[in-house]
Amino acid sequence: MSVHHAISAHSASQAEYIVLYRKLDVMREVRIERAIEQYQAGEAVDLASINEVTQQINQLAQRHHLPPRKFVTAAMIESTNK
Repeated sequence: MSVHHAISAHSASQAEYIVLYRKLDVMREVRIERAIEQYQAGEAVDLASINEVTQQINQLAQRHHLPPRKFVTAAMIESTNK
């Protein structure tokens, strides 16, 4: 394989990880917004589903030099109370 093909293959692979990272980040943000709405409505909040996605993001981040995300705590959700 030529150097050009190797570099192209590496770039394509990196692009795939970045796309996956962004999709997971959007999914995390949607879940955070839903948790805030649930908290404000007095409903139970499921942080496990948020932090499951956060864990996936952080695994990608660690392997591919992307920024990690903080795990979400109840205090974080409560601090958004309006």
